[in-house]
Amino acid sequence: MAALTLFHVIVSLIAIVAGVALAYGLISGKRFDRWTALFMLTTAVTVLTGFVFPYNGFTPGIGVGIICVLVFIPTALARYRFGMAGFWRPVFIVGALALFYFNCLVFVVQSFQKITPLNALAPTGGEPIVGIVQAIVFLAFLIVGYLSLRRFRPVVAGF
Repeated sequence: MAALTLFHVIVSLIAIVAGVALAYGLISGKRFDRWTALFMLTTAVTVLTGFVFPYNGFTPGIGVGIICVLVFIPTALARYRFGMAGFWRPVFIVGALALFYFNCLVFVVQSFQKITPLNALAPTGGEPIVGIVQAIVFLAFLIVGYLSLRRFRPVVAGF
């Protein structure tokens, strides 16, 4: 189980790094196709490996995983089947940023649980500091989403 956990964490961290590049591309109006592909692949692997852990009843992690699967499908279709043309451009932008947000949200929660100095600030995870950090992350994603919807207009070949 330790190997699976390590693999899951490494892949999710790669997804977050790739997500930063993807978000930068969106707000700067640039297509970063390789970063996008890496983000989509590592996000899919992160979500799928999350379902491989032992099942001990429904948890917030399982809920996030289910939401991510439901968001991933139209996001992947928007990017790879429909080329982000027309209606599919905002579907891709919102979907990709939602997936990135959920990855970051889990990162924040896990950081407060697993990193000793952060855990000392919020031993139960219900302390105000956790909510404040989550709110800051959410606000940042709202801003990135707004800017991305205004600025990202990819050249669509074949449509």
